[in-house]
Amino acid sequence: MCGKRSKCSFSRLEVILIVCLVLMITVTVVLLILHFLTQESNGKLSYFSPAITPCSNSNDVIANYLLGVGRADCTGPVAEIPLMGYANPDQVGSGLLMRLYSRAFIVADFDDSRRVVFVSADIGMVSQRLRLEVLKKLKSKYGELYRQDNVILSGTHTHSGPGGYFQYTLFWITSKGLIRPSLNAIVNGIVKSIDIAHQNMKRGRLFINRGTVENSQINRSPFSYLENPASERSRYSSNTDKEMVMLKMVDENGEELGLISWFAVHPVSMNNTNHLVNSDNMGYASYLFEQEKNKGMLPGEGSFVAAFASSNLGDVSPNTKGPFCVNTGESCNNPQSTCPVGGATMCMAMGPGNDMFDSTRIIGQNIYLKARELYEKASQEVTGPISSAHQWVNMSDVSVELNATHTVKTCKPALGYSFAAGTIDGVGAFNFTQGSVEGDPFWDEIRDQLLGEPSNETKACHKPKPILFSTGEMTRPHPWHPDIVDVQIAAIGSLAIIAVPGEFTTMSGRRLREAVKREFDSHGTSGMDVVIAGLCNVYTHYITTYEEYQVQRYEAASTIYGPHTLSAYIQLYRGLARAIATNTVQDLPRGPEPPLFNIGNVTLVPPLTADRVPANKTFGDVLQEVRQRYQVREVAEVVFVGANPRNSAENATEHNFLTVERHISTSDSWHVVQNDASWDTRFYWTKGLLGQSRVTIEWHIPHGTEPGNYRIRYFGHYRKKLSNNHAVSIPFEGTSSAFEITTL
Repeated sequence: MCGKRSKCSFSRLEVILIVCLVLMITVTVVLLILHFLTQESNGKLSYFSPAITPCSNSNDVIANYLLGVGRADCTGPVAEIPLMGYANPDQVGSGLLMRLYSRAFIVADFDDSRRVVFVSADIGMVSQRLRLEVLKKLKSKYGELYRQDNVILSGTHTHSGPGGYFQYTLFWITSKGLIRPSLNAIVNGIVKSIDIAHQNMKRGRLFINRGTVENSQINRSPFSYLENPASERSRYSSNTDKEMVMLKMVDENGEELGLISWFAVHPVSMNNTNHLVNSDNMGYASYLFEQEKNKGMLPGEGSFVAAFASSNLGDVSPNTKGPFCVNTGESCNNPQSTCPVGGATMCMAMGPGNDMFDSTRIIGQNIYLKARELYEKASQEVTGPISSAHQWVNMSDVSVELNATHTVKTCKPALGYSFAAGTIDGVGAFNFTQGSVEGDPFWDEIRDQLLGEPSNETKACHKPKPILFSTGEMTRPHPWHPDIVDVQIAAIGSLAIIAVPGEFTTMSGRRLREAVKREFDSHGTSGMDVVIAGLCNVYTHYITTYEEYQVQRYEAASTIYGPHTLSAYIQLYRGLARAIATNTVQDLPRGPEPPLFNIGNVTLVPPLTADRVPANKTFGDVLQEVRQRYQVREVAEVVFVGANPRNSAENATEHNFLTVERHISTSDSWHVVQNDASWDTRFYWTKGLLGQSRVTIEWHIPHGTEPGNYRIRYFGHYRKKLSNNHAVSIPFEGTSSAFEITTL
């Protein structure tokens, strides 16, 4: 209080209040300064300090990004085209189980200054040719908006999709050439999915969650895994990565948009005897999730998009019963995966189901159920800036600094003997076995005469791999393997997606993720969720650890750039992470651009010829009718006079080969309840003589099907020759008799 005295005096309470006021003002000023500092668009604090905030159920929701999702068909021809994955020349498409889709996700800043595109396509892997053609089309449509640095293309790794979309000789030998209809279907499907996502951008939010998937995978090379240091292995509870990472997308009103799940397992529940095009276990998981969210819609329709993307699946099999000798039933879980009678060709892993269809369903459902659980419980929000970094690298000539005194190099591409042995998921041929560290004079001589002997330099570089094909030294008619490879990281707030150009094994993936996370941490960007997206941008086979490489099972023999491949990739991806964390992406060398070879249309795929019908028949006529009545879980089957399905693929887009329709008595009309993207339908094409063929359609009537009257319809195109140089494809259809589904 101040009176008439010359000085004012304050009580103790007043002093405390004044001190508190000063402190509050100081804290407020500091917070304001920090707030305005983080608004600087080029400031390191804002750009590389991603925040993680809990999900809020309040009405005051703040969207963090512009989000877009899209899905488009990329199936391509389902007949006479080699299926890509097992490299089995006898595995040629002859029908359809499930359609293949490209699923695209776009995440952009509000001011649209930065964006990232992630595409997961139901294909074996992304080839360099495919990526270059997609980028070319995107540039013609969008200018510099979508580029090699901010577009990630990832393959799910189904082994049941059409091949023929490669430019390197090794791959188009096994695919019978560069098959334009197959390549075009994938390119157009990917671009269309990005178009749809681009056209539907809206303000939204991202949430991340992770959890363990059980009973869905085994390590198919456990003896290689055991070569890794015991101290390293002791840090993990399993010899596979059981963790699923799930990214949930909603708009600012909470409307569900889609999800991306990353989980490490080979989509090889469908084995190498399968001839129906399909997306395997990962595709079935997508199918289940999209059917749940797009209620009342047919498969492939609806706005919700669910991608189940690949990760470090190199040594991970879904065939959980493990390897057995198919001729004796005894286990062949040994370092060479061989059987006493029949050798390696008899050693096959079995899935959990009664057959490959059942195993696909079981594994796919396991993955779906975990993703659904993670999706429903996702509460950790992803916020923060967007960035992407990309380089082209000559992987055949990378110097790797192992430590301060020791530098090694990668090698020209080469495949070892165990490559020809295949795996327990798909065996090879002849007398090749896994774990071969010595060559064979017989096969060496054949190779030397036909393809040329590997140079001493390449032999020394790849040791202890005995080289079967020195693909880096084989250039006719075009190089057999790529030298120029994409490395790429996309950062969306606290999420870093490492786009890898091949199949990293379990331990390789762990080392890569840890190295990238440490790099972010060391430059002030802590708390990053680092995921590996597999089979991206260009295919370079496998990447094992140095230790796994020494025992030369299939994955090591297929590590084409030599024993230090993983160390090279870790060095390269650390460089990308460092550039993102220090805001110096613009200073990264672009690297040498990959070539685009001028490959003609010469293929070993049979040419399309005129389709013909049996006497007194027309296309679409029924050859074998359905029964009059069925019950749930029975199979309705009808056989039609058919035509080559390639006619439809080459003359129509997103063509349906079949529908299952239910009769609506109140309107006396037929309503489509299933199509050829449905898991419950199967479309078989059988080629006959003199241009004749037949189509068999099965409907495996699922539990929950309403009683009533149904019919099956078939849609096709037949090829009619008008002159020596001209032919047309003419649409037709066929319809079964109506049949009744009754209750049990």
